[in-house]
Amino acid sequence: MTTSFLAADPGLPGQTARGLSASHVDLGYPGHAVIRDLSLEVLDGEFTVIVGPNACGKSTLLRALGRMLSPTAGRVLLDGKAIGGYRSKEVARRVALLPQSPVTPDAITVADLVARGRYPHQQLLRQWSTEDADVVENALREVGMLDLADRMVDELSGGQRQRVWIAMTLAQDTPILLLDEPTTYLDVVHQIDVLDLCSHLHDRGRTLVAVLHDLNMAARYASHIVVMSQGAIVAQGPAARVLTPELLRSAFGLDALVLEDPENGRPLVVPRDRRVTGKDGR
Repeated sequence: MTTSFLAADPGLPGQTARGLSASHVDLGYPGHAVIRDLSLEVLDGEFTVIVGPNACGKSTLLRALGRMLSPTAGRVLLDGKAIGGYRSKEVARRVALLPQSPVTPDAITVADLVARGRYPHQQLLRQWSTEDADVVENALREVGMLDLADRMVDELSGGQRQRVWIAMTLAQDTPILLLDEPTTYLDVVHQIDVLDLCSHLHDRGRTLVAVLHDLNMAARYASHIVVMSQGAIVAQGPAARVLTPELLRSAFGLDALVLEDPENGRPLVVPRDRRVTGKDGR
């Protein structure tokens, strides 16, 4: 696979004293290697979106950044130190990870689920406090769910439930938020609601990394896009520089036009109609 269209210098992961990065990591599962020798620096204060074909390693990389998966080679670094060297609560106070399709506990209210995000901040001699209650209330207010704090989570719509899970990660009060396919199974209106919320959090100073499948949603919301293919990063940078017809064809096998979105001037990916152009795209 050619990488001549690389859109941005990937930087020098692991060379900064602060932040989150992966340095020459190999990742996978028993009997199956997914990623080899990959390096990535999570850019502080950016809304990074990782895109790529199915099974290219996007979620695997995000799990490693959130310390849910250990590299078989290389290191994931948090503030210049191997993330595996921290205690679990220390990591959870710095990095929040919302996995794809989280399972909601039975018979739990909105407020009680969000309150679970305060666990990393509690200690043997410091249990629930007024500060914790204030953080939970603020998290619910930020996602627009404060009025539903006493509702059962399983009574909510899919979009509302996703907002509650995001509120729980906000209650962790971390500077870095990782989101694995946060719009999965949501209709387009709720997808926009969730990504508008993510954009608002980014504007408020959070560092976000999200895995998305929808290239146009990625182009609309991301301040930095990382494109993966076959377990490697093949391009990264601003959407306008990364999402080119050449890259889409090489990384995704997609023949598409890239137009200017009339709403915001960002790239708009329009797949070619094979019924008109023919199966080979000509």
